[in-house]
Amino acid sequence: MKEDEIKKLVKNRYSKIASKEKNSFSCCSTDNSIYEQAKSAGYSSEELKSIPESAIYGLGCGNPTALAGLKEGDVVLDLGSGGGIDVFLAAHKVGKRGKVIGVDMTLEMVEKGRENAKKGAYENVEFLLGEIEALPLKSNEVDVIISNCVINLTPDKYRAYKESYRVLKPSGKLMVSDLVTDGYLPEDIKRNFQAWSDCISGALEKEEYLNIIKKAGFKDVKVLKQHYFREPEMDERLIGKIISIQLKASK
Repeated sequence: MKEDEIKKLVKNRYSKIASKEKNSFSCCSTDNSIYEQAKSAGYSSEELKSIPESAIYGLGCGNPTALAGLKEGDVVLDLGSGGGIDVFLAAHKVGKRGKVIGVDMTLEMVEKGRENAKKGAYENVEFLLGEIEALPLKSNEVDVIISNCVINLTPDKYRAYKESYRVLKPSGKLMVSDLVTDGYLPEDIKRNFQAWSDCISGALEKEEYLNIIKKAGFKDVKVLKQHYFREPEMDERLIGKIISIQLKASK
């Protein structure tokens, strides 16, 4: 499959999710309730109640802000920010002296993020339209990068991590939740457009994925948490092969 075809499909899927159209359920979800999906990914009830309800889509396979060690004054970048759930949680942690930037390639998601920021009166957040393989930021601008089940959606993960390395300050770090595989996926699934937008086809074998991060220049690449991932009606060939990981690395 061609990269532009994959991006077009993913944009279309997440445009529908932004408008909460029927039959546009999220990837990385395990329950019919969006609120329960978010809790199953690792968000607490207290966290979910602290942000605009319309920022919660149940998209995600972890809670990167919980392990990122964010502190007041940090500049944070969220790759694939969606409606802003992680942006707003991070905004509470970095305070008025800090800033959180959300980047998403889907215009509808960026608009939704900005709408939610206005609704919640957030003054320390910004949502930008852009691709994670070509970030609309200057070099050495960010203290911490977070991302939640997004990098698996890009066909060029090396480029995405190279861009992350570029925009991080010399002492910067990243905290990523994502899906990888234990072994390689069947070819028919890797070529399936629907499985791409469901966060499955783009998942790489775990060691290959970690090596890409190291190749992009990152040091101290560590998996902090992992568990086998499954969802209703998952192809039986994938059971026991898809892993949800939370990793950290430093520049």
